[in-house]
Amino acid sequence: MDNENTFNFSNDNSFKKSNYKHPSGSFGKNIFLPFMSGIVGATLVVGTCFGVPSIKQKLVGTSSKGITSTSSSGTVDSPLNLINISDYSNTSIAVAEKVLPSVVGITVTYQVNSIFGSNTGDATGSGIIISEDGYILTNNHVISSESSSSYYAISEATSIKVNLYNSTETYDATIIGTDPYTDLAVLKIEKTDLTPAILGNSDDAKVGEFVMAIGNPLGMDYSVTTGVISAVNREVQSEGSTYLAIQTDAAINSGNSGGALVNANGEVIGINTLKLSGTGIEGIGFSIPISSTTSIINQLIEYNTVKRPYIGISGSSIDESLTKKYNIPQGVYVETIEKDSPASKAELKEGDIIIKIENQDIKSINELNRIKNNYNIGDKIKLTIIRNSEELEIEIELAETPEEIKDNKNNSSVTADPNNSGSIFDFFYR
Repeated sequence: MDNENTFNFSNDNSFKKSNYKHPSGSFGKNIFLPFMSGIVGATLVVGTCFGVPSIKQKLVGTSSKGITSTSSSGTVDSPLNLINISDYSNTSIAVAEKVLPSVVGITVTYQVNSIFGSNTGDATGSGIIISEDGYILTNNHVISSESSSSYYAISEATSIKVNLYNSTETYDATIIGTDPYTDLAVLKIEKTDLTPAILGNSDDAKVGEFVMAIGNPLGMDYSVTTGVISAVNREVQSEGSTYLAIQTDAAINSGNSGGALVNANGEVIGINTLKLSGTGIEGIGFSIPISSTTSIINQLIEYNTVKRPYIGISGSSIDESLTKKYNIPQGVYVETIEKDSPASKAELKEGDIIIKIENQDIKSINELNRIKNNYNIGDKIKLTIIRNSEELEIEIELAETPEEIKDNKNNSSVTADPNNSGSIFDFFYR
């Protein structure tokens, strides 16, 4: 039976045109052309709308493209949204405008005596306003110029001047207190209605976080540089002191010392202190975490010094190489015991090796000191020691560090190992 409403399949597996015709005429004319015209029209309308920013924003919203991260479990975490460069720029501008009025320039004048005669010299640095009535935080090394050699002698500062942001006036500064151990100092100027910086919580600092360094590098007053936090709790040694620092790639140069390291909220999270320099070194600077300075600042203002707990020993760090060489545990080897010190009263003995404080392992003088300084004068702490291959526990009541030991910057000298093999012990007063 003939049927006009079927496709005919040929023996060579090809389709032949059907004899079917639409009752009202051509398919292309009546259906295909109107359908395509509708698509073209809709495309033109939507394209025009996307060309108008206000309409585009309503259509697609303000969210930017994202990068989706996958956790170790295979599940998709929240997207990491890309940030418009204008947002970054606006953040930098807002932070700078907020913090610049709280940063000061410091100029220190001193006397230099040498075989060629006597001259005056100047050094510059930065500081952070911490109160409306003129207290300023800076680095100890900014204001402590005194040093000497066989060729010259540099005196203590003969004057310290402070200049404020957007002001041509300078103010004489008085040293309220200094702490060489943490490289901090507090100054005071006779001025009120200042803009104190907002101090943040450096314990919350994260690697990769935006930061801005503000100060007076190389005499270029009130310069800002930006970067990120490269590392936290980085152990740094400087001028005989060891402390944990925030590492950043924000440019820090001579004169930045004592200035502010701030986060995206305009909160100070660090005091810029030093940078590494030399061939092949770029973008490695350090700041003292602000959260570690609160107690020190308060003590410098109240007592003009920092009252630290004291054990009363001099000792040397036993590192891994010495442990292997002499078959002794890592810790602190007790060299001498100070007379009438907490150590002498607790019957700690020369030759003892301190391996723990309050059940916390220690492997160096620096670790011993760091843990000890978390306690207060008068606190009783438990030391775990090795004496004649026997492990013992000794309780010590911490006393205040005597002035003569404070003046020694908590360290005395370096001494060689007992067999003169060339190994070096770090030798400190604690």
